[in-house]
Amino acid sequence: MNTKENVVLDKKENSKNNEDLNNNSDEIVKNSKRMRIFGITIWRILAYFIIYSILGFFIETLYGTITKGMVESRQSFLYGPFCSIYGLGACTMIVCLQKVKKSHNYLFFGGFFLGALIEYSVSFLGEMILHVKWWDYSNLPFNINGRICVGFSVFWGILAMYLIGSLNPKIDKLINYTKRKIKNEKILKNIVIITIILMMIDCIISGIAIKLFEIRKIEQYNLNVENRDIITKQYNDIYGNETLSKFIYKFWSDKKMIITFPNLKIKDKDGNMIYFDSLCPGEKTYYLKVYEKYNK
Repeated sequence: MNTKENVVLDKKENSKNNEDLNNNSDEIVKNSKRMRIFGITIWRILAYFIIYSILGFFIETLYGTITKGMVESRQSFLYGPFCSIYGLGACTMIVCLQKVKKSHNYLFFGGFFLGALIEYSVSFLGEMILHVKWWDYSNLPFNINGRICVGFSVFWGILAMYLIGSLNPKIDKLINYTKRKIKNEKILKNIVIITIILMMIDCIISGIAIKLFEIRKIEQYNLNVENRDIITKQYNDIYGNETLSKFIYKFWSDKKMIITFPNLKIKDKDGNMIYFDSLCPGEKTYYLKVYEKYNK
C-alpha cells in the first residue's frame, strides 16, 4: 500500500473518530439536560405520581368498601380518579429511600416517618388554606392533633417496604415496556404533561368548589366558626350574584360535593367536629351499599 492510500485511510479513520466523538458529546449533552433526582429523571417521577395517585384511589376505595360496607368516593379532586396523597407519598419514598432500598429496617422506618410527615403536612395545609379536615384520627391511640397516628404510620412503613422492594420495580418494567412499544418519547412526555396539567386544574377547581361549599353551609346553618364576619361577607358577595350562584349550584351542588367528599368536616370555635354530610340531609354519601354494617 503506497503513502497516498495511507493518508486517505488515516483521514477516513480520523473523520470516523471525530463523528463518534461528536455523537458521544451530543448524547452526553442530551443526558445532562434530563434533570435527575437521585438518579431518577423528572419525567419518571411525574409518571410515578400519576400511576400511584390512580392506584391509591383504588386502594382507598377498596379499603372504604371493606371497612364501611359501601362504595364511596375516595378522590382527592372533584373529577379525576386520583388520590394524590398516595402519588406524593410514593414519589417521596422512591426518591428519598433509594440509598437504603436493600435494608427492610431502613425502608420501614423511612416509610413510617416520611408517611407521617406527608400526612401531617397535607392535613395541616388543608386546614390552613381551606379550613376543612380531610381525615381525623382523634379517636385512634397515639395520634398527633388527629392528623397522624401510629397505626397509619405503621401502614406507611409496611407500604414503603412493599413499594420499593416489589411494586416499583414492576412499575419500572411497565414504563420501560411502554417506552419500547410507543418508541416516540415525545408522545409519552406529552401524555405525562397533559395529565399533570389536568390534575393541577382539577386540584384548583376542587379547592375553589370546597371553599364555596364551606361558605354556603356555614352561612346556611349559622355555624359558630372562626372569621364568621368575613365568611358572611363572602357569602353575600358570591351568592348574591344570581348568575354566579346559578353556576355554583349547577356544577357544585350539595349532592355533587357531598358524594365526592363524603368525609369532609370542620371544627367550630368550641372544638366540636361538624360533618358536612349532616348538613346535607337527604343526600347520599356513597355510590353503592355493599353490606349493612352493624355497630354493637
